[in-house]
Amino acid sequence: MTIEGPYAEIFNLAKPYLQTRQNEIHTRIAYSFALRLLQAEGGDEAVVLPAVILHDVGWKSVPEDLLLRAFGPGKIDWEINKIHEAEGARIARLILEEVHYDERLTEQIVEIIRGHDSREKALSLNDAIVKDADKLWRFSPQALEIDPKRFAVDALAHAEWLGLQIEKWFFTGTAGMLAREEQRLRVVALKKARESHRLPG
Repeated sequence: MTIEGPYAEIFNLAKPYLQTRQNEIHTRIAYSFALRLLQAEGGDEAVVLPAVILHDVGWKSVPEDLLLRAFGPGKIDWEINKIHEAEGARIARLILEEVHYDERLTEQIVEIIRGHDSREKALSLNDAIVKDADKLWRFSPQALEIDPKRFAVDALAHAEWLGLQIEKWFFTGTAGMLAREEQRLRVVALKKARESHRLPG
């Protein structure tokens, strides 16, 4: 997914902060989901798209040895996780100021980033779309390559676990629908791959 147009400069400034935890590819895929959610649900792309680009820049401030304690299936250290939210909000503001982004929109973007993982309720439709796009990444083919290795779990079991999270994770109807379809495709593909390895040949 190429990020072009008015948000390319923001993405280019964010890139150095995304070189940890596979965050550049995560951001690109979350951005592509955000575009689909905006089209279906509405929302303000001038808030949503910069927020999606910048939401994880704060992970660069978390020491590598602490990263896997801060996220993952069933093992989230919220104190560490909140560091990336606070640092992400700070870095996002600096980047948006550097590109002379609208101050009113900047405040909304920074507030979304400040609670994009830990806040249980969405502040607005824009916040809901950012949260949903972020989570939808986990259902992508790329995430199903990366995450099982990262968390040392079986890929098919992880894909099936993701299916159990859909009802509680997503705020918009479109995101729930996309998650169900993506999860179904991942499970089918993983089962086929597993079966092909069992066949004599």
